[in-house]
Amino acid sequence: MKIIVPMAGRGSRLRPHSLTVPKPLIPVAGMPIVHRLVRDIAALLDEPITEVAFVLGDPAFFGPEAVSALEALARDLGAKPSIYRQLDPKGTGHAIMCAAPSLEGPAVVVYADTLIRASFDLDKSADSVIWTKKVKDPQAYGVVALNDQGHITDLVEKPQDFVSDQAVIGIYYFKDIGVLKAELQKVIDQGITHGGEYQINDGIKAMMAQGKVFKTSTVDHWMDCGNKEITVETNTKILGFMHEDGAVMRGANIVLEQSQIVEPCFIADGVVLRGCKIGPYVSIGPNTVIQNATITHSIIQGDTKISNAALSHAMIGNHVVYDGQFTKVSLGDYTQMV
Repeated sequence: MKIIVPMAGRGSRLRPHSLTVPKPLIPVAGMPIVHRLVRDIAALLDEPITEVAFVLGDPAFFGPEAVSALEALARDLGAKPSIYRQLDPKGTGHAIMCAAPSLEGPAVVVYADTLIRASFDLDKSADSVIWTKKVKDPQAYGVVALNDQGHITDLVEKPQDFVSDQAVIGIYYFKDIGVLKAELQKVIDQGITHGGEYQINDGIKAMMAQGKVFKTSTVDHWMDCGNKEITVETNTKILGFMHEDGAVMRGANIVLEQSQIVEPCFIADGVVLRGCKIGPYVSIGPNTVIQNATITHSIIQGDTKISNAALSHAMIGNHVVYDGQFTKVSLGDYTQMV
């Protein structure tokens, strides 16, 4: 089984945090978004992963450090890493086709801007499985249309009339992704675009027209990392799940002086806490020093110094120096507020 990960976007809605770090590599609950997503997908598939193909953007932004981290992620799963580039953002279908040499055999396509929580057996008898989540407001999403057998017959973007309440979340299984590759090549050759972009849905609809069987698998939780507020909320949920699962949430060499940690929290290696009350639902990156502070429901990245702070629903980047009494802040890397 292969995993194909289109992740060339710059994550503009998560600025300033995505100005210096590609959004999929920003840690949430102690782990980069794409690392957690790929690991969770691999665990659900419950079979050997032979290759993980990443489709990245401009090398000036997705540079050697990003490439090395992704290659290490694939190798840690026992898989071959492949790196491709989408230098011109021409849509979801175009992003997949940038990984054309890897598009053969069984594969899962996952877009690296979301996290999930799920437990199911993937129906590999189908030609394809589209993962969905039941939503309260289907008009705000792309949804699947289903027939009486529960097979997907269409994909409908933001329907004005009720089609179904199963929203497409951007994760797809293909028994042979080479079939999708062939149909997307036709889409590109024929210049079929929407807003100037080639979309995966046109390839999928062509497969449906051939009589390919598409089914759904429903996830229990679908969590976005689109902007600061939603990312902090996702951090809260993931920490809760990790606590329930008994995951390791403490790094090595933590210094705790006259401080209290209210679970659940993730505290990375080398963190120093002096005169603090931390938590619940706080993630702190490596080698960060926090003094005289109360922090809840927040993400604090690595090598940062915080003092005299009362923070809630905050997101603070790497190498930040912060001394103050603001609360719901969003500070990118290398910010100084003293």
